[in-house]
Parts: sequence; C-alpha cells; structure tokens
Amino acid sequence: MHIILGGTGRVGSAVARALLARDESVTIVTRNADHAADLKAAGAKVAVVDIRDVDHLREVFRAGTRAFLLNPPADPTGDTDAEERANVAAIVAALEGSGLEKLVAASTYGARPGERCGDLTVLYEFEQKLRAQPIPVAINRGAYYMSNWAGMLGSVRESGSLPSFFPADLVLPMVAPDDLGKAAAERLLAPVSDIGLKFIEGPERYTPKDVADAVSDAFGMRVEVAVIPREAWAATFLQFGFSQEAAASYACMTAAVIDGQTPGPDDPERGAITLREYIRALIK
Repeated sequence: MHIILGGTGRVGSAVARALLARDESVTIVTRNADHAADLKAAGAKVAVVDIRDVDHLREVFRAGTRAFLLNPPADPTGDTDAEERANVAAIVAALEGSGLEKLVAASTYGARPGERCGDLTVLYEFEQKLRAQPIPVAINRGAYYMSNWAGMLGSVRESGSLPSFFPADLVLPMVAPDDLGKAAAERLLAPVSDIGLKFIEGPERYTPKDVADAVSDAFGMRVEVAVIPREAWAATFLQFGFSQEAAASYACMTAAVIDGQTPGPDDPERGAITLREYIRALIK
C-alpha cells in the first residue's frame, strides 16, 4: 500500500493516478473526502486526516509500506513559512514508529538553508529532517511548475496580457505536474536502495514569452508578457490577498530564481510533456 500526502493536489493526484494505472494499492490522505472522489472511483482508498494530527497520521502510515510526502502549500493569507514548517514537523514526527520501508519526498530546485524564503528554505528543512530519520528516503526536486501559470489564464483571455514576475526572456526549467507524478511513482516502485536526490524537469526549458506564445496558440489570439517590476512585487502579492509575511517570502523566491540562485543540473531526469501540450490540455 502506498500512502500519498497531498493526494488531491496536482502533483499528489498525478502520483496516485500513475500508481493506480499499474494496479498498485493507494491511500489518499486528504482533509476533504469530496476532493478525492475521482481517485476513490478509480480505486484509491481515502483517509481523511489533518496532517498536524500526528497520531492519526501515524496510524495511516502504519497501514502502508511506502509513502509519498508532499508538504501542502499554506494559505497565502497567513504566515506561509510558519504554517509550512509546522507541517514539516508534524509529518516527520508521524514517521516515527510508522513501520514504513521507503519514502519519496517532493522538493524544489534551489532548496537551500535559511529562513523566510518560502519553499526554497522550508523544503530544504524538510529534506534535512527526512535524511536525519531512519527510513530510506528518495527526494525529487522539481523544476518550476507549469501549473503556476494556470490561475492567470482567465484574465489573460480577457486582456491579452500575461502577467509575469520574471523577465520575458528568462530561461526557466519547467515541468508538468503529471511528469512529477510519474517520476515519484517510479521511485516508489523502485527498490529501497533507490534513494538520494534527483532533479525533474520537462523536455526542454522555457521563457515567459514561450508561455505567452503557447497561450496565444491555444486561445487563437495575441498574448503579450506584462513584466511586473521588482519594486512592485511585494505590493502585487498584497493586492492578490497575501499576508505581509507571505508576500515577503514569495518575493524572496522570485528574486532567487531571477538572480540565478535556483540552478538545475545539466542532466536532470526529463519528463515528456511539453509546455504547449500542457497549456493546450489545460485550456481544453
């Protein structure tokens, strides 16, 4: 039995679907059973658990043999760093006495030590805590999610403008959630000796202009990149409803990407889904 945290999100559900397609037993951990209805219909079990409930989460882990660990993103209206670090502590505490034989964890390009830089620092702490506990762990650092552009598509269709915190010509490693899910599923099914760090990205790297061009083709209209200047980042996040703490963290992550502090290797594991394929499927 594979236990999937974050199993109703884009990446977690992709892990679950990849495993179910291979007739593997899967339990989805979620706070809302309704969000897992499609996966339940596909054959997954569903465990309704708050991941901060360490004892309950440990009980779910004990029913499995391997687990996919994803730290769910916190609500940006609150203190995301504090919330996500509390999640990390609870997940790691629940592993003690779980009896699991292997873990696969989702992390991110550019994960690094430090404070108050969003996923870069929170997920680095997650990696370190997982390495310090006794269960063998495989860590997949994913490139920038193609799905990060998804929430903008409605306004893009109306305005013909794609907002971007990144320069239009900045080359970024990007990856589709389904490719991350397939990569994680492969490591869950691999021998226990398959541990350590891997980097996962799509078949090639892209710029925000490539995103605009892919959206242009899918919508059949001209779309231009509208770059948000650095001095306006924090104010823009606040306009989106972010807290002061979350706005600062997201601005820190954005700066790290632009300033070249989140490099990927020259030989990552590459998925198959191109940016244009992902955007086209998303719009359909």
